Amino acid sequence: MKLRYKILNSILGVLILAIACLGYVISQTDDCVPIAGATGERPVMQAVVQYCYGSPEDLQTVSVDKPVPADDEVLVRVAAASVNPLDWHYMRGSPYIMRLGSGLGAPKDPRFGVDFAGTIESAGQNVTEFVPGDEVFGGRSGAFAEYVLVPADRAIVKKPASVSFEQAAAVPIAAVTALQALRDSGKLQAGQKVLINGASGGVGTFAVQIAKLMGAHVSGVCSSRNVEMVKSIGADHVFDYTREDYTQSGEEYDLIVDMVGNHSLLSNRQVLKDDGVYVMVGGPAGDWVGPLIGPVKMLLLDPFVEQDFNKILAQLNKDDLATIAGYMSAGQVTAVIDSRFAFGEIPAAIEHSENGHARGKIIINVAN
Repeated sequence: MKLRYKILNSILGVLILAIACLGYVISQTDDCVPIAGATGERPVMQAVVQYCYGSPEDLQTVSVDKPVPADDEVLVRVAAASVNPLDWHYMRGSPYIMRLGSGLGAPKDPRFGVDFAGTIESAGQNVTEFVPGDEVFGGRSGAFAEYVLVPADRAIVKKPASVSFEQAAAVPIAAVTALQALRDSGKLQAGQKVLINGASGGVGTFAVQIAKLMGAHVSGVCSSRNVEMVKSIGADHVFDYTREDYTQSGEEYDLIVDMVGNHSLLSNRQVLKDDGVYVMVGGPAGDWVGPLIGPVKMLLLDPFVEQDFNKILAQLNKDDLATIAGYMSAGQVTAVIDSRFAFGEIPAAIEHSENGHARGKIIINVAN
């Protein structure tokens, strides 16, 4: 065998070994070992934490020290929170590749939940935007707790008086994802045709309403039981996926926002205009390659077609939260609420979300 082939085979062997070792490392799950809780030196609060990756049964409600805001932070007394698929992905540490950021073996940060709405309890001395008593909502790790500590310049805004805590808690991740998928990734313009695949879910219900506000003709895709609900929030046309396949409809769209990923990219191309945009928000589940297949295929396809294929990773920010707050205050957007759970029922709420059939948002009533 020639020397260059030996070298190439050696490099390939090392690469395969490195990938196998990385796969082994990121797939290992540590035992649930509690870390220090309340010190007894400060008032305490109840918080839901995860000391290890696992199932809803591994989530624990514990007593921890009530936080004290730093100079640029606010302490929010949480009234309501909401569940997102992001929560149970972090709970399980799946797909495994995400553990490179969230922690190998066990979560680096045991705090759980993101979306919250509540009342400012106290504020640091440098905070001028908020004062105690202000009703607010936003996104911050540790939202599944009686109190959450939030930097005042991050993803937190005042809640409109006409909007309930439940409605506000439903907003952050889902509504901001919908807004950024349509406006930023999709470049949606008035008069265009948009299809929302997964129109009855948390992101989908917001996407239907926001797309209508932007002047689009909106088609939604959902199951039979959700058809009338999706029509009621503004969809011009609804495909019942149990009876019809939108990729075989003969229609063409300027934008497809896909929360489901149950059709191939080539099938979606058939109903996408030549200069259309496809935005992937969600896709197949799985610990290993399943969630990565769609993005990889888009990277391979995109250079060879005029259509634009991309995946969105939404970023929570103050400006977009304020935009959604304005829509809700004006009565133009409302949160579709699937179900409500008490604070002590958070594992059941996460399990309900993971089952994948929630209609709109799942709310946690923390204060009750």
